[in-house]
Amino acid sequence: MSRGFDRSIVEGPIARAVWKLAWPTMLQNVIGGLQGIVDHVMVGHFVGYEGNAAIGVSWQIFLVVIVFVTSVFTGMGVMVARFAGANQPEKVNRTVYQAFLVAVAISLGIMAPLGWILSPSLLGLVNAAPEVRAEALPYLRIMFGLSFGMIAFFMIGGALRAAGDARTPLKLSLVMTVLNMILNAILIPGLGPAPRLGTAGAALGTVIAGAIMSLIAVRQMFAGKWVIAVGRGMSWKPDWTVIRSLFRLGLPTGYQGVAMNVAGVLLLRFIGSLEQSAEAQAAYAVGYTELFSLITWTSVGLMGATAAVAGQNLGAGKPERTVKAVKTASRIGLGVAAFVGVLFLAIPRHLLGLFGMDEPAVANIGVQLLAFLSVSGMFVTVALTYTGGLQGTGDTKSPLYISLVSQIAVPLGLLAALDTVRGLNPADIWFAILLGHMTRSFLSVARFRQEKWRQIQIDIEPART
Repeated sequence: MSRGFDRSIVEGPIARAVWKLAWPTMLQNVIGGLQGIVDHVMVGHFVGYEGNAAIGVSWQIFLVVIVFVTSVFTGMGVMVARFAGANQPEKVNRTVYQAFLVAVAISLGIMAPLGWILSPSLLGLVNAAPEVRAEALPYLRIMFGLSFGMIAFFMIGGALRAAGDARTPLKLSLVMTVLNMILNAILIPGLGPAPRLGTAGAALGTVIAGAIMSLIAVRQMFAGKWVIAVGRGMSWKPDWTVIRSLFRLGLPTGYQGVAMNVAGVLLLRFIGSLEQSAEAQAAYAVGYTELFSLITWTSVGLMGATAAVAGQNLGAGKPERTVKAVKTASRIGLGVAAFVGVLFLAIPRHLLGLFGMDEPAVANIGVQLLAFLSVSGMFVTVALTYTGGLQGTGDTKSPLYISLVSQIAVPLGLLAALDTVRGLNPADIWFAILLGHMTRSFLSVARFRQEKWRQIQIDIEPART
């Protein structure tokens, strides 16, 4: 028998409701990010920089594809939160079951065969060097071909959070991270009877850990041990009423993810055009990709928590609590961003030194970047929490349009204009990043305050017997 929904999310103090979902999600994101860093360290030690480059290139390709698959789960999260808030467990379970079937069909029927066939061509598109391509090809094929477990795990975790249970995904993620590290320690260097697999071993460790944890999660879900219980008697036939809603609500998030990745690639092209391009790229890789993640990891976690609380309260017919939830989450995010921002300003060279960035030219550019990011983080966290509010209430299109303006048109347009007039320096690019984040924050807040999300209706027809 499944547990009932946690009604404190729609009835208790709003700050407690937000924090109950936020802290496990934020911690889970941090753990996931640290796992990626450990992978890079191990591969770099046992394989070399070619292995690091191979993982970086492969992930860039894999993320562009996976963002479309996971966008379906955004639609699922919107529906689950709305139905959980309305205390409609049958609709919650039906939605999750159909999302599970879609994940099976896409990952095994489309991603696996096409990914295996197209991996060489995809690596050619990014101009990977021959030695990098040799390491990347098996890694990418393993990720495409055997990633069903990871996809199912992310889907189930998202469903549980949307239904009000963020602690179970955190516990599962902790176990998966430890398991992944153990497998990598065996498979990358070839420990004991296991052969030395190098970069391919990192991919195998990831997919095997995901597969094991997804099997455990699916078993628990089918056994009715959690707040979401999928019955074994449910039909394997697709429920097109639910599936259409999953794609209608989720695909805008997928398009948004692709747009963000494209913007990142174009930004790297501008950095590559600088006179001190190598130094700037190194500063960007550490300052923005790694150190700034201290803010983005927690902010993305807050975004997910905000979406769940906002959607549940709107489903319960309490839109005023939805507004309070978004404001509360943004204040939590601002507190974290302010703390990290102070560190960026107070001890920038010490932070950069942790990554071995002691060369004067690189360190100077890195210090300059961290100064901009100390301000930018405040706007990013507000933008993401209000994005969570929009997405959680069912408005998944507005964040897409806002991203197109704030992450592509504004920063890249500014850089193109400056490059034409006088050429670029590093500060121009850091300011463009800040301006983009400011724009995204202002537009997200303004759109949410229009409160057009109050009129969004989400429902599905009764299941046919």
